[in-house]
Amino acid sequence: MKKLFLLSVLITLVSFSESMAQVTLNCESGNRAIEQGNCWGFAQATYTGTPGVPITGSWSLQSGSIPGNSPDASWLKTPWMLVSSGNITFNARLGGLTGTTRGIELFYIPYDGNNPPAYEGTPVSFYSYNWPAPGIITPVMAFVVPVPGAIANSAAVYKIRVSFTGEGGLAPIISDDFVFPGLYWSDPANGCIPQAPVQDSDGDGVANTDDAYPNDPNKAYNSYFPSATQAGTLAFEDLWPAKGDYDFNDVVVDYKLQTVTNAANNVVEVNGAFTLRATGGCFNDGFGFQIDGITPDKICSVNGNSISHVTIYSIGPNGLETGQTYATCIVFDDSHRVLGLCQGNTEKGAAFSPYVTLNVRLVFINNGIPAPGGVVAGSQLTPAVFNFFIVGETLTGQVIGNVQPTFQDRGKEIHLAGRVPTSRANTALFGTRDDDTRPGEGKYYKTANNLPWGVNILQGFDYPIEKTPVNEAYLHFIEWAASSGTAYPDWYSNAPGNRDPSKIY
Repeated sequence: MKKLFLLSVLITLVSFSESMAQVTLNCESGNRAIEQGNCWGFAQATYTGTPGVPITGSWSLQSGSIPGNSPDASWLKTPWMLVSSGNITFNARLGGLTGTTRGIELFYIPYDGNNPPAYEGTPVSFYSYNWPAPGIITPVMAFVVPVPGAIANSAAVYKIRVSFTGEGGLAPIISDDFVFPGLYWSDPANGCIPQAPVQDSDGDGVANTDDAYPNDPNKAYNSYFPSATQAGTLAFEDLWPAKGDYDFNDVVVDYKLQTVTNAANNVVEVNGAFTLRATGGCFNDGFGFQIDGITPDKICSVNGNSISHVTIYSIGPNGLETGQTYATCIVFDDSHRVLGLCQGNTEKGAAFSPYVTLNVRLVFINNGIPAPGGVVAGSQLTPAVFNFFIVGETLTGQVIGNVQPTFQDRGKEIHLAGRVPTSRANTALFGTRDDDTRPGEGKYYKTANNLPWGVNILQGFDYPIEKTPVNEAYLHFIEWAASSGTAYPDWYSNAPGNRDPSKIY
C-alpha cells in the first residue's frame, strides 16, 4: 500500500479524474460550474451540447469571441498541478465558416506567492498552431504536445492554459478530451491555491507525512501484528505427543511483530518483542518460529535472541538455525534459564518472577543491500507465514532416585494446530500417544478429536493455573477445538459462562 502523496480533495465528478498521474477534462458533466468548483478556469469558453457539434460524448468546449488574435481572450486553464513528463493531448476542430485566422496556443503559468489572490505568474508560451483555412469546417485534429522540460517532474506547481486565438468572423473552436500529465494539486476548500508542497527529506519518493523514517532512504513504512499497541499470546502444552496435564501454561509467550518496509514495499527488517510470562513445565523448553516459504538466504542477520545449548541448536553465521528449508529463528533455547525457575508464574500465592522480554531483530536488507537470496516483498511476509513452535524434552525412561531424567530433544517440535513442522522435527513422533497428525491429509498437531497442543490468542490470554486442564478453566474450549474453531469462537474471553476464574492465574 505504498503512498507517495495524499490528496486532500475527494473528486467524484465524471468530468475530472486524477488517475495514473493524469488530470483530465472531458466536459461530460455538461455544467462548466462543476469544473470551476474543482479549480478549472474558463474565459469566453462554454460547454455545447448542440446535436452534431460535440467531438465525443454529449458535450464539448466551445470558444467564445476571439477579438484581435489575443491569447488572453478565450481559454481553458487547468488547476494547479505537479506536472509530469509526457504529452498533453486533446482533440479540436473548427466549428464555423467565417473568420480570417484561427489557432491554439499553450502556456504554462508558474506560481507567484506575491500575486494574490490567484498567485499566478507570467504565462510562458511553449506551443502554437494555426489552422490554414478557417473558411471551411475542418475535421477533428488530435493534438499531441510534449510537456516542456522546464516544468516536467518539477517540485514546483504550474497551471497549463490552452488559448483559442484568431481574428475576424464568428467561427468557434470546438475542443474536447483534454489530458494533462501530472498530479492535481489545487485546494478547492482554500480558494484553489496550491496544496502544501511535498517534503521528502530522504529522497526515497515517499512524502515525509507518509514516511515513518523521513530521514532514512532505506526505510519507509511500519506494519504491526497483532497491532502497534496489542500483543498476542502463545500458550503451549509441552508433553506432546501425550496430552499431559493439558494446562497450557508450560510456555506462555506474549509477542508483537513490527515489519519495516522500504519505498518499494520490500521488507527491510522484522522486530519481534517476545515476553516470556510463564514456565509451567519443568522441561527446559525452547521457543522459536519458522517463516514459511522464506528461504534462509533471504535474511542477512538475526540478533537479540538467547541461545546457550549450541550442541543442540546449530546456528549459522546469519543467526538462523542451520539445516532448515525455510528461515527458522530460535528465540530462546531454555525457558527456565530465561525466566529463572521451573513452574514459574503458574501457582497462585507463589513467588512471582518478573516477565522477561527478548527483542529479536531479523534484517532482510542491510543499509540498502539485500541478503544474498534477494528481496522479500512485503506482501510475502503476512502474519500467516510466522509458524511458532516450542522444542520440548524427552524422558529417558530410566528412574534414578524417584527422578526420571530428561534430555532436550531438538526433534520434539510442538507447533500450533495445523502448522507444518520444520525440517529438523522428528516426524517419527507423529501418530504416537495422543497425537493424530496425518500429513497426507494436512492434519498436524491435533488429537483424534482436533484438540491442539498450542493456542495463539491475538487479544491476549489468561492461562490456567498449574495442573488445571485448560477445558476446566475455559468451559467451551473442547467444543471450540473439536469444531475446528466454528463453535464458541470467543471461548477465551471474559463473557459470561466462558470461564472459571478460580482456575485462571
